[in-house]
Amino acid sequence: MTSERIRRFETEQLTLHVLAATVAFLIVLPVVIAALVSTKRAGIVTSIGDLAPGGHALSNYRRALIGLEFWRYMLNSFVMSVAVVVGKLIVSLLAALVIVYYRFPYKNAVFLFILFTLLLPVPVRFVPLYRLTTELGMGNTIFAITVPYLASATTVFILRQHFLSIPASLVETAKVDGVGPLRFLWSVLVPMSRAVLVGVSVIMFVYTWNQYLWPLVIINAESLQVAQVGLNLLRGQASTGEVAWSMVMTGSILTLLPPLALLVLFRRQLLETFTIQQK
Repeated sequence: MTSERIRRFETEQLTLHVLAATVAFLIVLPVVIAALVSTKRAGIVTSIGDLAPGGHALSNYRRALIGLEFWRYMLNSFVMSVAVVVGKLIVSLLAALVIVYYRFPYKNAVFLFILFTLLLPVPVRFVPLYRLTTELGMGNTIFAITVPYLASATTVFILRQHFLSIPASLVETAKVDGVGPLRFLWSVLVPMSRAVLVGVSVIMFVYTWNQYLWPLVIINAESLQVAQVGLNLLRGQASTGEVAWSMVMTGSILTLLPPLALLVLFRRQLLETFTIQQK
């Protein structure tokens, strides 16, 4: 009976490992194909043999970054992402602090209203947001692609749940010592939430870095566009007028590198972020 259980357990583990390996292979395969195509001159793939590595990797990446000035789009995305991450952290930290540690009428209703904003589809907000942005004179500026992203219900929810897991004795001690709210936030909550803040920052950076539709709508100047829109601009760089797939794949790999590096470097903090505790 014991050997049968062990055999069944080993079979289940083997099945899970095979399934996990299959899913990982399917996820990584498009990235590998993109990397291989980025090393070719034209990037046209008609058979499996066309997926062999080419000899134009350095020239393609040099042309994309310097010749086609793709570095400018990546810089714009980086500035946008960093500004949004810093702004979101400030707004979300203050909002979570008030929701958790302050008493005011209809506090739960306010928190539910914040969560309710998650149910609004992004296209529903585009028209009023576009009108508001243009009427405020922020159209075609860096503020147009940063300010609308500063409020985040998801970040407020994650920080609220984390703050609820902090022992109440610390709060009482801070009150007895006469610590003000901002000092309590900076000296107690932020140090105790360092891993969660790093994880949330990585999530926000990746989310902002991948924005395409809103920058495409609100930014007219090509020099201010972000990397995701810049990928579309690389499509027409073939001399024959066809889609320059090698340039598109080169830009795709370049665009993938910054968020991928962050996910690898801060994977432990990301796991802690998703492990939400309830008081």
